[in-house]
Amino acid sequence: MIENNHIKYGYILKSKIAAISFRETIDIIENWIYNKKSKYVCICNTHSLVTAYNDSSFNDVLNNAGLCTPDGMPLVWALKLYGYKNQERVDGPNLMSRLCELASKKNFKIFLYGGKQDTLERLEKKLKEDFNGINIVGKYSPPFRNLTEDEEREIREMINNSNADLIFVSLGCPKQEIWMYRQKDYIKGVMIGVGAAFDFIVGDIKRPPVIFQKLGLEWFFRLIAEPKRLLKRYAYNNPMFIYNFIKTFKSNKKRTMKENSNSIFC
Repeated sequence: MIENNHIKYGYILKSKIAAISFRETIDIIENWIYNKKSKYVCICNTHSLVTAYNDSSFNDVLNNAGLCTPDGMPLVWALKLYGYKNQERVDGPNLMSRLCELASKKNFKIFLYGGKQDTLERLEKKLKEDFNGINIVGKYSPPFRNLTEDEEREIREMINNSNADLIFVSLGCPKQEIWMYRQKDYIKGVMIGVGAAFDFIVGDIKRPPVIFQKLGLEWFFRLIAEPKRLLKRYAYNNPMFIYNFIKTFKSNKKRTMKENSNSIFC
């Protein structure tokens, strides 16, 4: 088992991304569950890192996470440039599916937070079909607007009363990361911001062919499917990520190697 102080990281733009394998990510989360830790996991892509680069308060949200995993292939390639030659992609839909498989075997309790009510109903049905014996102890579709303090407290109580071990959070970036950061130390479980994973799993959004994913072109596939929603985001984020990565590469690589010199390679 890898302890948190032995995890290697790479600094990309301004954010600290875990340089660990998919299997090690699962093992760390499982260890947190057994030890009753209140933790949250951010699954990061170029959008989240560019947002954090421009907003220091959001960067604090990412850097206070138990783990920030490399979802987008550009983050995987960046870590490989730092020397992590075997770095894998740790993405939301696959991580959620693997954790649901683990939960069905270990009887971990699952809470689904976010998305539309109809999506949650279909998601619960789908997960129960795919993972025999999975224990889904609750689900909640929050209002789209900002929550009041009373509402946040009521939601925390609802989740804690369910005794959930894993809380999958699907609110979109940066809303889901900020929500998890605010609940840390209050919610007694491991929160994982899985982005659009709920929609992927129920089939509302189609995943691109594997070749698109491996080539780092999943964004292009999704852009074709949802041009009105995603064109502005990708037109800004992709060039800004490349520009700022090049600008910060030397200093970040030096910082990464220095801070990880006493850690165990993953």
